[in-house]
Amino acid sequence: MRLALTQFLTLDGVGQGPGSPDEDPSDGFAGGGWLVPHMDGAFARRASEWLDLADGLLFGRRTYEAFARDWPRITDPADPFAERMNSLPKYVVTGTLTEGSWHPTTVLGGDPVRTVAELKARPGRELQIHGSARLGDALLAAGLVDTLRLVVAPVVLRSGRRLVSGAGESSGLRLLRHEATPNGLLLLEYEVAGRARRGAYEGVAALV
Repeated sequence: MRLALTQFLTLDGVGQGPGSPDEDPSDGFAGGGWLVPHMDGAFARRASEWLDLADGLLFGRRTYEAFARDWPRITDPADPFAERMNSLPKYVVTGTLTEGSWHPTTVLGGDPVRTVAELKARPGRELQIHGSARLGDALLAAGLVDTLRLVVAPVVLRSGRRLVSGAGESSGLRLLRHEATPNGLLLLEYEVAGRARRGAYEGVAALV
């Protein structure tokens, strides 16, 4: 399977608590709910298309517990995500949980890089990380992420957990698709392309 990281971000890279003020107030974060005013039909259609590619969902413990609390409560048959989110196989990387409450769930213990690499080796389309910034950052640094799908909101928060904050090798990205929604969200899809390239500017003539 390919590993795809889907993340909602502010312009300054914060991914914490996009869906509601009380979604994730950990570490004193009080800025939750920043994505919701900008959501629209174009965003929902594209996010649904991304989810169509998933054969499994991968989470860190914190995001898993939040999703396991909230998604089973969404039973509206018109919701385009609930049935798939609740029925897809879930995998949670954790050293503290021994079982999951959001079925079907498999708990992955041990070294996250090794266990996720073993999971990726199974046949299938995409294993998708939703949220779980710390896990996504660690797997990106380890070279396991194949695709990044970023939804960037026109917001600057100046506080909260950011997607990329840990140590590790640089990552080069190749832009595959991009679009802007009517409410101002940028939908960006990248392929990971090894380490980041560098160069020295030699003037405009070298660019044309």
